[in-house]
Amino acid sequence: MDQVVAALRILPEGVEVDLNKLKEAIKVGLPTSVSIHKYEEEPIAFGLVALIAYVLMPEKESDIMDRVEKAIKNVKGVSEIEVLMVRRV
Repeated sequence: MDQVVAALRILPEGVEVDLNKLKEAIKVGLPTSVSIHKYEEEPIAFGLVALIAYVLMPEKESDIMDRVEKAIKNVKGVSEIEVLMVRRV
């Protein structure tokens, strides 16, 4: 099965959010056919750090991107999500 990788910028609700706990909560909340390839941290401003999550998901599964975004938005501590890129791998 072909897969796609999506880079998502995830902004936490504030500087007090523990990024390691946030990473684990995101990983646990994703649909079963989806996995995290890696995370990067991107400083924004005034101590706020965004997570860049590289998410692997099946290409043929319908509405998978919507389900991934919804799952991440439902994680406590997540403020906003921005899709940076989607590529086939």
